[in-house]
Amino acid sequence: MAEATLSELVLQRLAEAPTGLDSCDLANTIGHDHQAVVGAIKSLQSLGEVISAQQRSTKRWELTSEGQEVVREGSHEARVFDAIPPSGILQKELMKLPSGKVGFSKAMSNKWIVMDKTGENGPRIFRIVDEIADNVKEKLQIVAEGKGDGLEEKEKTDLKKRKLLNELIVKSYWITKGPSFSTTVMKQETDLTSEMIISGSWRGKQFKPYNFDALGIMPDSGHLHPLMKVRSQFRQIFLEMGFTEMPTNNYIESSFWNFDALFQPQQHPARDAHDTFFISDPALASRFPMDYLERVKRVHSEGGYGSLGYRYDWKFEEAQKNLLRTHTTGVSARMLYQLAQQEKFTPAKYFSIDRVFRNETLDATHLAEFHQIEGLVVDFGLTLGNLMGVLHQFFTKLGITKLRFKPAYNPYTEPSMEVFSYHEGLKKWVEVGNSGVFRPEMLLPMGLPEGVSVIAWGLSLERPTMIKYGINNIRELVGHKVNLQMVYNNPICRLDEDKGSNHQRNPIPL
Repeated sequence: MAEATLSELVLQRLAEAPTGLDSCDLANTIGHDHQAVVGAIKSLQSLGEVISAQQRSTKRWELTSEGQEVVREGSHEARVFDAIPPSGILQKELMKLPSGKVGFSKAMSNKWIVMDKTGENGPRIFRIVDEIADNVKEKLQIVAEGKGDGLEEKEKTDLKKRKLLNELIVKSYWITKGPSFSTTVMKQETDLTSEMIISGSWRGKQFKPYNFDALGIMPDSGHLHPLMKVRSQFRQIFLEMGFTEMPTNNYIESSFWNFDALFQPQQHPARDAHDTFFISDPALASRFPMDYLERVKRVHSEGGYGSLGYRYDWKFEEAQKNLLRTHTTGVSARMLYQLAQQEKFTPAKYFSIDRVFRNETLDATHLAEFHQIEGLVVDFGLTLGNLMGVLHQFFTKLGITKLRFKPAYNPYTEPSMEVFSYHEGLKKWVEVGNSGVFRPEMLLPMGLPEGVSVIAWGLSLERPTMIKYGINNIRELVGHKVNLQMVYNNPICRLDEDKGSNHQRNPIPL
C-alpha cells in the first residue's frame, strides 16, 4: 500500500475515534508495520495542523523463547514432577532430563518432592504430594493472552529473573485531530510559479509554509587540518606570553648546529645513521663562524668555562655532515649565537613549532617526521624556579594545572626535568614535555655574557592533537592514510581554556 493511501487510512480511522488513537493499536488494527504507520504520521505532520501527535512511552511484557516453551509444555518444575513415577527415580537419572537441573531445585523449594539418600545406588527422588498447580504456566498464559496487567509487579519481576519474561519499552504516538483536520490528503505546493499566477490556479492550492529558521547548505570550502588548528592555538599562547617566533625554514642542518653547538659529543648514539637521516647531496656543509667553531672544538676536546669537556679528538669532518634536523634546538642555538653577537645584550624570549625528522621504526605512535614545540627564555640569573614558574604559566594556558617535575638527563641542559601532568581520564601522571637550563659549556662559547642563563622546554604537537581529537593511530593524522572526512568533520579546535581568569575548565588531557 502506498504511503499516501496509508496516510488517508490513518485519517479515516482517526475520524472515527472521538478522543484519539495510539499508533501501536492502530498498526495492529489495520495490519501494518508500526514503523510504516509512524512514517505516515510524520508525513501528515508535515502538512501543517491536520493532526497533532505526541510521543509517549509504555511498558510491555513479552514472553521469551523459554517462556513460550513453558506455555506449551509446562514449567520445568512441573515437568520434573510429572517425570517422577510412584516408585521414585534416581537423582542422576532425573538430572539427565532437559528440565532436570532447573526443575529439580524449583520443585524442591515448592516442597513437591523429597530426596532419599539411603538408597544403595545413590539419592532417590520421590513425590510427596499427589497433584500440583502449575502457577508459572498459568501466569505466562495470562501474559501471552495480552492480559499481563492482571499480574502483580512482584510476579512479573520473579518471572523476569527466571528469564521467562522480557520488559519492553514501546514508543508510540498518540494522535488527535488538528485544527485543519480532513480525511483527504492534499499535497502542499512548495513554489509559487508564474503559470499559477497567470492561470489563477494558486487560489485553490495549499502552500507549504516557509521555515525561515532552516539552515542553508554550507558551500564547499577548504578545511584546516587538525594538526594545523592545534598548532595555531599553541602559537597564540606563545605570542600572548610575549615570545618571538624563530625562523625554522631550514629542514637541512649541519651536524655542527644540530649536535656540536649543543655540547653533544660526536660519539653520541643519536648521531648514528640508525637514528638520524644524513644527506648525501650535498653531504657536507662549508660555511661556519670559524672562531666560534674553534671554541666549540676546544670545549669538547679539552674543556673550558669550568668544564672538563669530553676529552676526545673532535673532528671537523663530523661537524660538516649535513642531515635532516632531529630537533628544532639547532635553530635555538643559531638564535642564541646571533643574540650573543649584539654589542649590548638584551633579554629575549623565543619559540618555534616546526617539523623534525628521526629514523624511527614506524608504528601507531611513531613516525619518521613530527612537529616539535620549543620555547626558551634568555636573561641574567634565571634559575630552575624561573623555569618551573614559566612552565606553570604555559601549561595553565593549555588547561593543565596539575604539574610535577622529575630529574632527567640531556647533553645540553643541566639541570634537566621531565614534566608530568595528572591525566584525569587515566587517573595517573603522564609525561607531557622535557625541560632544562642550558649548560654554560653551550652558552659561553657563543659569546653570551657571564651570568646569562637560558631556560627551555619542548613537547610534541602530534600527541596532544591525537588526544584532543580521539585519534589512536598517528598514521590517521599524518600521511597518505589521513581520512579527509575526519578533517571536514572537525571544523574548529579549542584547547579548553578559560581566557580572562586562571581557573581552567575541562583541562586538555595530554
